[in-house]
Amino acid sequence: MDLVTMWVEMGLPVKSLMIILAFMSMWSMGVFFERLFTFTQAGKQSKLFAPQAAKHLKDGRLKDAIAVSQSKNYKYSHLGKVVLAGLQEYQFQSDAGDTLGRDDVIDAVRRAIQRASALTAADLKKGMGALATIGATAVFVGLLATTLGVINAFQGIAASGSGGLGSVSKGISEALVGTAVGLFVAIPAVWFYNYLTSRIEFFSVEMDNSSSELVDYFIKKAD
Repeated sequence: MDLVTMWVEMGLPVKSLMIILAFMSMWSMGVFFERLFTFTQAGKQSKLFAPQAAKHLKDGRLKDAIAVSQSKNYKYSHLGKVVLAGLQEYQFQSDAGDTLGRDDVIDAVRRAIQRASALTAADLKKGMGALATIGATAVFVGLLATTLGVINAFQGIAASGSGGLGSVSKGISEALVGTAVGLFVAIPAVWFYNYLTSRIEFFSVEMDNSSSELVDYFIKKAD
């Protein structure tokens, strides 16, 4: 039997579950390629951003460093977002005068960086919940389709009064398609989730390192 014949002979509940699995597969693929594009741009732009920002800060040009961080050329850069938050907070405190002591200014900068890091990390994880859900549930949706397909097959056998091996094998083979489709959807989703999670962890380490270096820079600058 070919897949078209199996599809025609499937019951409506099983067809509905197959459509759900197809939607889940397209959703996971969409999330993966959208995140892959975002992460690729973030990595490329951050590699270009870091040396430029470091050069401006080394020369004491804070406003130039802020301008670079705000540039549209680095809108995907996770480092740019974190560094920008710290620079803007320090600039704000500097423009406000001596209302805060050195330690208070550094604490304010550190809190601004932490908030930016949390928001950036949340943005990087966009869609990851959907991938995790698809990877965890697609197999069970397929198993549900298989169960309903087996029930449908035995009901057909009971109605026709024919219990030969051929009729049983036909119904079971149609039902097992659900399990196969569920695995086909779930396995790539788990691969995608694990790969993207590793990239997010790498970006988090980069943001933590950049945050520490920026705070250290301001501490030295205030001495």
